[in-house]
Amino acid sequence: GEWPGQVGIQQNGSHFCGGSLITDRWVLTAAHCFSNTSETSLYQVLLGVLQLARPGPHAVYARVKRVESNPQYQGMASSADVALVELEAPVTFTNYILPVCVPDPSVVFESGMKCWVTGWGTPSEQDSLPKPRTLQKLAVPIISTPKCNLLYSKDAESGFQPRTIKDDMLCAGFAEGKRDACKGDSGGPLVCLVGQVWLQAGGISWGEGCARRNRPGVYIRLTSHHDWIHRIIPELQFQRAGPGSAQKRDPRTRQPLGRNSARYPAA
Repeated sequence: GEWPGQVGIQQNGSHFCGGSLITDRWVLTAAHCFSNTSETSLYQVLLGVLQLARPGPHAVYARVKRVESNPQYQGMASSADVALVELEAPVTFTNYILPVCVPDPSVVFESGMKCWVTGWGTPSEQDSLPKPRTLQKLAVPIISTPKCNLLYSKDAESGFQPRTIKDDMLCAGFAEGKRDACKGDSGGPLVCLVGQVWLQAGGISWGEGCARRNRPGVYIRLTSHHDWIHRIIPELQFQRAGPGSAQKRDPRTRQPLGRNSARYPAA
């Protein structure tokens, strides 16, 4: 499969969020996907699939054991919109089911870097994804936080504070709009080729509408939540950047250092 780390998260059998497989028993997604983290029996994770309406022979349905939402998350468009979903049993890796690499905090995702976002969400604010509901992919460049804040401050609704892009957020997309993640994509991965390694830079979090001018997609930076992820999944290996890529350096040793539209369908 082209995106073997992509998973779909279903509630009562219908798709509502994306996610990424990061170990054989953990999936990373968005905290806003789960208003109820205790009712794990409502949820299942679909892996190894390209078309939601035709899962095919490589599909695996996994039951959910628990959902850990980041305790710092405070509601729509706030920081820390990340959750970890533990599967009932480990999944077997295949060509269609493989984990995505989670970056070490030393990795830098520079503005202008071309990344990919994937999901089964709606193609626009109005439509739903037509059958057989094939996984969509979109190349998006990283936008620097100062530029993203500037874009979000343009044509802000009068009387409303423009949304600010916090330190643990990452913008990607196009100032002119037209192409973006949308409803049903939430929690899915933004992956970038750094050196020769594909790394997940962020998780799909929010945007104002979808693909609107001056409103690029906003993602949660995984490197900002390294400590929390490591606490929940101590065995997870974080991936350093490949050769030939920028890294933050430790100055002492010169060594790399160890109103909104939610993006899930309305109920």
